[in-house]
Amino acid sequence: MELEICVDSLESAITAERGGADRVELCSDLLEGGITPSSGMIQAVRSKIDIGLFVMIRPRGGDLFYSDSEVEVMSRDILEAKRLGADGVVLGLLTIDGRVDVLRTETLVRLAAPMQVTFHRAIDMAVDIDQACEDIITTGAHRILTSGGKQTAPAGAEQIARLVEASKGRIGIMVGSGIRVHNIVEVAQATGAREFHASLRKRVASPVIYRNHVLDMGGRQGEEFIRYTVLEDDVRSLRQTLDSTVQGRSQKHSVK
Repeated sequence: MELEICVDSLESAITAERGGADRVELCSDLLEGGITPSSGMIQAVRSKIDIGLFVMIRPRGGDLFYSDSEVEVMSRDILEAKRLGADGVVLGLLTIDGRVDVLRTETLVRLAAPMQVTFHRAIDMAVDIDQACEDIITTGAHRILTSGGKQTAPAGAEQIARLVEASKGRIGIMVGSGIRVHNIVEVAQATGAREFHASLRKRVASPVIYRNHVLDMGGRQGEEFIRYTVLEDDVRSLRQTLDSTVQGRSQKHSVK
């Protein structure tokens, strides 16, 4: 079983490794769903962790239909991630009518080689998730991150199980969204998936003492003095729970 933790800071990447994650998905601005992190951030994280490092390739927030100029930015970011030693990239492109943009995705997958490519939850926004899975397979991507077209993976478990079955090992199916200690065993059993993705971010107060409450620096009121981080104990608990699932399966088979 593989565990990927979504992070947006050097501190969270380090704690994810210490907690037992197999890899991290590195993003910036998770409040927007994650966009491409800076070169400085990629380099810093790569220098501090030895586990897998996958970099989000998303030039902006919002929809997942990209212009030619935005795809050019994505291409440059892929090459930069490769230069900085990333093990993989995470991307997702849809057409204006909600289908996988097969041609441009295939081009980016080839550009990323030998890095691996995860097609992210853009699949959950597709008009036909089953057809989207088949289309993604044709692009050469290595895995799909999905919540089964629902807000959370537990809610989409039935659809995820169908994707796992239909993929027949041609592509990895990684479960993500709403994965926590209290539900990961149930989701693993319900879907048959072997890869899991979680953010586990906790909201923590800023240590800043002086606070100017007259203005907001961004579009979210009151967020200037809130931080989000991944805690090592949370990752370790999820890791141990996931490992216990594997041990349970092994014991069941040995009894038989």
